[in-house]
Amino acid sequence: MIDTLMKLAILIVGFILLIKGADFFVDGSSSVAKRLKVPSMIIGLTIVAMGTSLPECAVSVTASMSNNNALAVSNVVGSNLFNLMVVCGVCTLFVPLAVSTDTLKKEFPFSIICAALLLVFGLDSMLGRVDSAVFIVLFAAYLGWMIRSALQARNKALSEDNDEEIKLLPVWQCIIYIVGGAAAIKFGGDFVVDGATAIATMLGLSQNLIGLTIVALGTSLPELVTSIVAARKNEIDMALGNVIGSNIFNILLVLGIAGVISPVAIIAENLIDTFILIAVSTLVWIFAWKKKELVKWQGIVMLAIYTAYLVYICMR
Repeated sequence: MIDTLMKLAILIVGFILLIKGADFFVDGSSSVAKRLKVPSMIIGLTIVAMGTSLPECAVSVTASMSNNNALAVSNVVGSNLFNLMVVCGVCTLFVPLAVSTDTLKKEFPFSIICAALLLVFGLDSMLGRVDSAVFIVLFAAYLGWMIRSALQARNKALSEDNDEEIKLLPVWQCIIYIVGGAAAIKFGGDFVVDGATAIATMLGLSQNLIGLTIVALGTSLPELVTSIVAARKNEIDMALGNVIGSNIFNILLVLGIAGVISPVAIIAENLIDTFILIAVSTLVWIFAWKKKELVKWQGIVMLAIYTAYLVYICMR
C-alpha cells in the first residue's frame, strides 16, 4: 500500500513540476522576447506553443532514453487528440473559437500532413533515425516559415498594444524562470515516466494505454489552461492556434528528437490512434471552415467523440 502511494505521489509531483515548469519557462521567455522587441505574433506562434509542448517533449525524450518507446509515441498521439478534441471542445463552451483564414489554409492542413507522415513512417513498425531527422528538418522549415510570416505582419503586430498580456520581468528573474522552468520540466518528465511505468506494470496495464490517457492528460494541461484563458479573453485565433502549433511541435520536434536519440518502435495500436488523429483533425478542420469558427454544438460533438475514443482504448 505504501509503495503504491509512493508511486502515485511521484506521478503527481511530476505533473506539478511539468505544469509549473512550463508556466515559468513561457513567462521568462516571453518577457525576454518583449525586451528584445520581438513582435507579439512571433511570441504566440513560437515561444508559447513550444513552451506548452515542453512537457510532451520531456516525457517522450525521457521515455525514449529509457527504451519505453510505446510511451513516447502514445504520449504524443494521445496529447494531440486531447489538445484538439478536449481543449478546443471545452473552449467552445465559453465562447465561439474564431479561426483565421490563414490558419485554415496553412497551419491546420500542415498539422494533418504531419500526422499523415507519422502514419506512413510507422507502417514498417519503426520510427527510425532517418525518419526522425526528416521530422526535425520539417520542424526547422516550419519554424522559419512562421517567423517569416510573422515578420511580414510586424507592423500590424506592433500596432496592437498587447504588452499587458506578457509580464515584463527583470532580467535576473527571466533567467531564473527560464533555467528553473527547464529544470522542473526535465525532472518532471523523469518522475512522470517513472511513476506511470511503475503504476502500469503494477496494474497490468500496457504503457500504450497509460501514455494515451494519464500521461497525455497531464502533459496537455498547459495547453488546456492557456487556451481556456485565451478563449475567455476573446483572443482571436489564439486558443486554436496554440493547440494546432503544439500538435505540430509534438510530432515534428518531440518525436523527431526522441527518434534521433533512439529509434522508436511503433505498434499496431499507435497506427490506429494516428489514423483516428488524422480523421478527427480533418473533421474539426471541416467544422471550422464554413463559418471560420468553432461553436458550442461542435465542441460538444468533439467532447463526445473523445469520450467514445476513451471507451474504445480502454476496451481494446
